[in-house]
Amino acid sequence: MQRTNFGEITCSIARTMDVIGEPWSPLVLRNVYVGINRFDQIQQNLGISRKVLAERLRWLVERNVLERREYAANRYEYALTERGTELVGVLMVMVAWGDKWLAGEAGPPALYRHHACGGIGHVTLTCSNCGGPMSATDIDVLPGPGLTAPAAEPAG
Repeated sequence: MQRTNFGEITCSIARTMDVIGEPWSPLVLRNVYVGINRFDQIQQNLGISRKVLAERLRWLVERNVLERREYAANRYEYALTERGTELVGVLMVMVAWGDKWLAGEAGPPALYRHHACGGIGHVTLTCSNCGGPMSATDIDVLPGPGLTAPAAEPAG
């Protein structure tokens, strides 16, 4: 059975899922973001098999989300690229949702201090045009310039 190539679907959600939709990828990105950036560190932290981790890291490097840097002879660590740093924003929205709906009585497993104000907060979506709140109930989805099939419904 051939896997669907989500990267070829005319939908920004599908294209993003093609890059990070495999369950280990967001966790690898999270680790690199917080400074767990060497193969053995990531492997130990996640309990992921070495083979799967090598595949995920190679995939994320090929997609220009991570870059591989040599820190000693034949020893490498991983860093977020500009593309990867922006992708962390997607993870932050997932964090806000998970903290709200899944954290339980113990509360969220991590807190986020905002550099600009020093306050502990969470990510919220705002309109890039006016700065107002932007949630699913605040928007209409319209066809964009990248929609290739004229009869198709607009997609994320």
